[in-house]
Amino acid sequence: MKTDLLLIPMSARWADLRAAALAAEDAGFDGLWTWDHLRDPDADGGPGVPEAWTVLSALAEVTRRVALGPLVLNVANRQPGLLANMAATLQTVSGGRLLLGLGAGGNRRTPYAAEQAALGQPVAADAVRAQRVVDAIGTLRRFWSGDAGFVRPEPTPPPIIVGGFGPRMAAIAGRHAEGFNTQALHPRLADLVRRAREEHAASGRRGSPFVVTVFAGLEAAWLRADSRARQRLDQVGVDRLILLLSPPFDAGEIRQAARLLSEVRSRDA
Repeated sequence: MKTDLLLIPMSARWADLRAAALAAEDAGFDGLWTWDHLRDPDADGGPGVPEAWTVLSALAEVTRRVALGPLVLNVANRQPGLLANMAATLQTVSGGRLLLGLGAGGNRRTPYAAEQAALGQPVAADAVRAQRVVDAIGTLRRFWSGDAGFVRPEPTPPPIIVGGFGPRMAAIAGRHAEGFNTQALHPRLADLVRRAREEHAASGRRGSPFVVTVFAGLEAAWLRADSRARQRLDQVGVDRLILLLSPPFDAGEIRQAARLLSEVRSRDA
């Protein structure tokens, strides 16, 4: 199981994001992620939220090894054809390190509905937003094929990882994408992973890789070699564990987490 860090962008500053990314790569983490949000629903004022794709593009140039991904892009925020070109470009710039997380965006009951309203985008019903993810994936694949005359991702198209918390999005991930993301502590984690993998097999792509990723807070329980929490993820078949880190991003905390993680890797080796 690979272990990544997600740099929470709320009230973060670019200098701190950059320093944390370099510390994480140097310490041995496998990947770096950030959220696709434009405002902090819990803060009144402050420095704001750096835009996810711009941050990832900049990190592609200052890092050399780690995978990079958005967790996850709201398909309502970027026209799919434009996103196809953006993703193809970043995949090439990063040397093939992009993990393209896609999602339907928060529903009307989440605080992020206000973010969409500020952008002039109404929040549609769950089924409508889910279908938009399917449609966006189809557009990405068509544009990446080269038939539309757009940039083709090099060396290969990035894997698409669909985020969600229920069986509908798990099924969409398995049927249309190369991966699924959800909460590490989801009470139905095993069921959702099973649904995604079954749909992937039924789609006729049984031989192609399918990546299961989960996210959780950065705590020692997820990093210790004898952790029951980590062992549970192994049993479910999780491929990447993404741990959330809040700004201003303590480099010492990153290094300490990596030391605990090295014990897991030593055991597995």
